[in-house]
Amino acid sequence: MNTDKTIKNIISHDVTIVGSLKFSSDFVIDGHVEGEVISKGNLTVGDNAYIKGEIRTKSLTIYGKIDGNIYVDERCHLKSSGLLNGDIETGSLAIEEGACFSGRSMIKGKAKQDKNPSA
Repeated sequence: MNTDKTIKNIISHDVTIVGSLKFSSDFVIDGHVEGEVISKGNLTVGDNAYIKGEIRTKSLTIYGKIDGNIYVDERCHLKSSGLLNGDIETGSLAIEEGACFSGRSMIKGKAKQDKNPSA
């Protein structure tokens, strides 16, 4: 068994998956996925990637194209080559100049609580 933590799982550009994809470690998708993607790890959507379906993950970096709603626990980063058609719910969001985003966003950042509301 390989215990090297730097190895990432990859779906290359010439692979198409139809159905649900579930994983718990870091993952790079550079191919086509039609269906739900669920992860407890970090997901990177590569330049050649196209995902049609809902995504739920810990963190997400988008270089390719997504058609579907995404739910990210920590951070979503839409790179300049990225295209997202769908709603985002995330802890934090970064959108680079040149990226395309069509949808609604909800940032669930940690709310600051005032311990003395009358002050």
